[in-house]
Amino acid sequence: MAAAAADAAATAAPPVNLRLGDLVWGKLGRYPPWPGKIVNPPKDLKKPRGKKCFFVKFFGTEDHAWIKVEQLKPYHAHKEEMIKINKGKRFQQAVDAVEEFLKKGKGKDQPVKDGDPHFHHFLLSQTEKPTVCYQAITKKLKVCEEETGSTSIQAADSTAINGSITPTDKKIGFLGLGLMGSGIVSNLIKMGHTVTVWNRTAEKCDLFIQEGARLGRTPAEVVSTCDITFACVSDPKAAKDLVLGPSGVLQGIRPGKCYVDMSTVDADTVTELAQVIVSRGGRFLEAPVSGNQQLSNDGMLVILAAGDRGLYEDCSSCFQAMGKTSFFLGEVGNAAKMMLIVNMVQGSFMATIAEGLTLAQVTGQSQQTLLDILNQGQLASIFLDQKCQNILQGNFKPDFYLKYIQKDLRLAIALGDSVNHPTPMAAAANEVYKRAKALDQSDNDMSAVYRAYIH
Repeated sequence: MAAAAADAAATAAPPVNLRLGDLVWGKLGRYPPWPGKIVNPPKDLKKPRGKKCFFVKFFGTEDHAWIKVEQLKPYHAHKEEMIKINKGKRFQQAVDAVEEFLKKGKGKDQPVKDGDPHFHHFLLSQTEKPTVCYQAITKKLKVCEEETGSTSIQAADSTAINGSITPTDKKIGFLGLGLMGSGIVSNLIKMGHTVTVWNRTAEKCDLFIQEGARLGRTPAEVVSTCDITFACVSDPKAAKDLVLGPSGVLQGIRPGKCYVDMSTVDADTVTELAQVIVSRGGRFLEAPVSGNQQLSNDGMLVILAAGDRGLYEDCSSCFQAMGKTSFFLGEVGNAAKMMLIVNMVQGSFMATIAEGLTLAQVTGQSQQTLLDILNQGQLASIFLDQKCQNILQGNFKPDFYLKYIQKDLRLAIALGDSVNHPTPMAAAANEVYKRAKALDQSDNDMSAVYRAYIH
């Protein structure tokens, strides 16, 4: 009823004259009318052909879109009406952001100069990562075939090409709301997908229920009521238990049901799961993700997929919502192998960073100066800077659990053993992480491997 009323409210009255700088209510896809401001688009973003539209930056989010004029209404004239219709927490936060902007004296419905610096600064202040707002909009949709036969799909920004991601009409299930799963689900909901969630600890579902998700009582129930079910759990044992255990995924599989495992596991595990899913008439895709909690929250993960190519295509809008790039790597097992290799490199690099910082300390060199030097050289990266800052500040709040990177190193070493390929660097790093685990660092960020060197 509320959604229908919102649609009616957004389209009932004839359009009015709007101009650059106006505060408006904009209707985008399945979302309710949302407060925003008409601004100039980035120079490289062309205006869509067809009906007249304005470029709108929405409050309380990082979203921006070309909105058709008939989907826009003046903010002040319809504020009371919209507040009565919409009661969600995010909506209220967005309205609060508008009011804060108005209090600063720049939010009156009047035209502003191109590139209003105050408004741009205000928008940046609403996000944890200021660079995201206008960087994200420059992303383009790109599909390229590599010589290996793999396909890379770089997801479009939710608004940069056609106004928004068009969410699939398939019902989506999601199992596992950990550091990665929580951000993924949030973005699926935000982009208009119909999502049913389940988590072993049921309390973690509450926030997503408030955001519009449905609650599944068991993995089997989620799979049986959804078209495509994603899962993201901690390790091979958890992945197997989720599928094969009591009231597990397998009990909900019937012909046509789709299962996408996003866990980082070994190729043998994912192959076994694929076989049992397919044996029941289901469709299977592995899709582990490269990233961390922050990238998951920002919808900027890298997705490595393998298995059912048709299912990969069916997941397109979901992958666009949760990630910046996805790769299709062929047959089941390939994504698991590639993911372990990626994390092997990352884990080994992290151990080397920690080793360098401690060596600097014991030889009387400034750790901060070492970081400054590294940040000016070829190794400069967001990862390097963030992890070094964690160490220098003694802040090891998990962005990627240490216990999971050690698990991935262990599995990567086993992968090397299976083909008689030496992995001495990974083996050495693995021993340092095991030492850190013995020092009770398992549930800290991977950068806490530093503590293995100072104890």
